[in-house]
Amino acid sequence: MLSALIRNLRIVGTAALCLAASAAQADTYPSRNITLVLPFAAGSGTDTTTRLISQHLSQALGVGIVIENKAGANGMIAATFVARAAPDGYTLLVTTNTTHSANPYLLKSLTYDPVKDFTPIARTGDLPFMLVIHPDVPAKTVGELVAYGKANPGKLSYASGSSSAIVSGATFAHNAGLDLLHVPYKSSPPALNDVMGGRVSMMFVDILTGLPHVQGNALRALAVTTKDRSPLVSNLPSMQEAGVPDFDISSWQGYFGPAGMPKEIVTRLNAEIRKIVEKPEIKAQLATLGMDAFSGTPEQLGTFVNEQLVLWEKLITNAKIEKQ
Repeated sequence: MLSALIRNLRIVGTAALCLAASAAQADTYPSRNITLVLPFAAGSGTDTTTRLISQHLSQALGVGIVIENKAGANGMIAATFVARAAPDGYTLLVTTNTTHSANPYLLKSLTYDPVKDFTPIARTGDLPFMLVIHPDVPAKTVGELVAYGKANPGKLSYASGSSSAIVSGATFAHNAGLDLLHVPYKSSPPALNDVMGGRVSMMFVDILTGLPHVQGNALRALAVTTKDRSPLVSNLPSMQEAGVPDFDISSWQGYFGPAGMPKEIVTRLNAEIRKIVEKPEIKAQLATLGMDAFSGTPEQLGTFVNEQLVLWEKLITNAKIEKQ
């Protein structure tokens, strides 16, 4: 009896010390710079919107924010790096459906688990995509592009720099009955360069990255990938409206840390990020960058990730994309 009591007291004491250490860590957090790891290259939609949010986050937390772009392997390099980092709140991942919704169904060998290896912190919004083509492609509508593709099987190609672009291209090819060559890239900017150079016919790209080139007449935009028109480019029809059935794809964005982060730190980060993206003036700035900004609780993000894994498995299965 006595030995059991002593053992139990030791367990309670150890737990109390752990809680005290966690609380002390949270009280002093952050005491140094925080690194935000991104799975895409500089100039991508995620990179640009994160840089805007991070300026305000740095001011709110009183420390510097370092952005580290680790593009490659469809985001797996960045996600794995953060999954293996110390769960102290100083190394975070700002990512999208690429790493946390699609990769489990696109890649044969995944070096991280999108649920078990991460702590959800805050969702920051959606980044709608649009279909752009090189101006030399003889089509001004999606219908004309489909007609041209069917009349010239194998002649059209599509670039991709993210899972949204991969799945959008494959879904377009499958649902429209087209023979399209897929040309993958590490990130969107170099992929877009090759579309503008005429080396690839088309691409599904986030509005932020593609719109300046559309406005400069280096690309022609045909439609958005969401079910309904986007208020960001209200002149463009949706893919469904343009005649491609069952097409509704959107990229989401959120902040994650390694698994096991102290709850107090997660709560602090979530509160500051939500304050930022919910400010009308910042929401308006993000809208000009092609982002529909909004947020929620860590628990809501965790539930959302699980729901999106189911959705993206269906999208990838329906598009008949084989794991690479």
